[in-house]
Amino acid sequence: MNRVSNTEEQHGFLMNSCLFFTTTKLSRALGKIAEEAFAKTGLSPSHASLLYLVNQNGGMMQKDLGETLHLTPSTITRLIEKLELKQLVTKRLEGKQAYLNPTPKGLALQKEITESWEQLHRQYDNILTEEETAQFIAISGKLLKSLTKDF
Repeated sequence: MNRVSNTEEQHGFLMNSCLFFTTTKLSRALGKIAEEAFAKTGLSPSHASLLYLVNQNGGMMQKDLGETLHLTPSTITRLIEKLELKQLVTKRLEGKQAYLNPTPKGLALQKEITESWEQLHRQYDNILTEEETAQFIAISGKLLKSLTKDF
């Protein structure tokens, strides 16, 4: 007989009712479909997001990108370095601030990045209604605001 023990059932219940474990599992699942959606661009979802913003704004301060994407300065620096190596953005210093500009090669990827975002959204648009998506984003934002206020 292949029966799950009471202890295993309790742990399964605890894990499935825990916000941390549920959101971590969701994050991994969304990360996987995002990677698949952006594969055609040759960029990770994070790199594509950064490039999208730089392209869309005709250039941006590095600090503003970090704040918009909610990433640490060191993470933004690593993302930018890879985009520079691929010649998708250029960086120039203005005093202590770094300013990023799109390159023609980076701008040429904008359509594919937009299509990748649309593909990603379609994958979960078929699961949640617009109202459910808005509620989920609002609740997540509320949690993030409260939990990250000290960071």
